[in-house]
Amino acid sequence: MPHSNPLPSKEFQILSHLHSRMTFSPVEKRNFEYLTKGLIGEQKFFNLLKQKLSTNHILLFSLLLNHNNTEFQIDSLLIDHHRVYILEVKNYEGDFYIENEKWYIKSSRKEIRNPLLQLQRTEFLFKQLLQKLGFNFRVKSYIIFINDSFTLYQAPKNLPAVFPTQLNRFIKKLNSIPFQPARKHTKLKKQLTAIHLEHSSNSRLPKYDYDQLKKGITCVFCYGFLSFLNDKRLICENCNRGVEIDSAVMRNVVAFKILFPERKITTGAIHEWCKIIDSKKTIRRILLKHLKLIGRGRASHYVFPN
Repeated sequence: MPHSNPLPSKEFQILSHLHSRMTFSPVEKRNFEYLTKGLIGEQKFFNLLKQKLSTNHILLFSLLLNHNNTEFQIDSLLIDHHRVYILEVKNYEGDFYIENEKWYIKSSRKEIRNPLLQLQRTEFLFKQLLQKLGFNFRVKSYIIFINDSFTLYQAPKNLPAVFPTQLNRFIKKLNSIPFQPARKHTKLKKQLTAIHLEHSSNSRLPKYDYDQLKKGITCVFCYGFLSFLNDKRLICENCNRGVEIDSAVMRNVVAFKILFPERKITTGAIHEWCKIIDSKKTIRRILLKHLKLIGRGRASHYVFPN
């Protein structure tokens, strides 16, 4: 079911496949770390809702929307009888404080972007979009601080935020509202998922080309590179974990297609991309097992089943 759980953005997917194969600049590295931490926070909040939300609320995750040529992203959306909750998850860690409506890291006194401004912008654009789509739901927005080690000093009492110690009470309050989805709720869900954007025009991606990237099979656990262990398994040079050849090769086929969508998946291309598998027969067997073969001879290539 689309948007039934948090999904990595296209930008994150590309960066996660690139970062073992090339050297990021400090800015690119910080961006990747920021996206990684954000996704971890979103998944943690999703798991909490899955565990403790007992009502029939409609939940949508990882929405990228556009209104009046302006993109905006919603981490989590919850729909009940007459209201839509925008829940923006922040995985901040450590001590922060607010002073004159500005947000700072306590230890360094470094100013950070005010998350409330982002929330207000998202709420404004979403309300406009709802009106355009013909819905009259009320909208309520919260910043969800998911990290247990987060503390915010000098926070105003009316801050639309749910702190780590308040999360269980917040979900309990949602559970206290009986709800049975009606036609208007499912209609809104369908329309929002239908207009979701797959790609953001604001992605910050490094320039890369095939020849510059390091070839090999990367580890799903630590992003290190795998070495040949035996006919069925590979082992990570970094974390020493073993994985099955088939699953490791297929993960790297997915990476190949995400990074180079214009290139065809062929036995020769994947053999070169994976590097450590000596036998092309092994590559061909794996591709035939998991993908669909198109054409014959030199023109043959593989595609993912629908």
